[in-house]
Amino acid sequence: MPSTQWQKSSYCADSSNCLNVAAFPDHTVRIRESAAPHAEVTTTRPQLGLLIAAVKGDTLAPDA
Repeated sequence: MPSTQWQKSSYCADSSNCLNVAAFPDHTVRIRESAAPHAEVTTTRPQLGLLIAAVKGDTLAPDA
């Protein structure tokens, strides 16, 4: 089994506390924080795109 190819966020620079993203053949995407690499969130590319758009557009609603 090939090793996972994690990509570090371009906003991370030289920090050791970064977001990492990896794409998988089953069309899922996994996200983890470098400070806690054992904890991963799995999503799809379309859902990740929606999350990124919401963050960039500052349209995330706080918990009610």
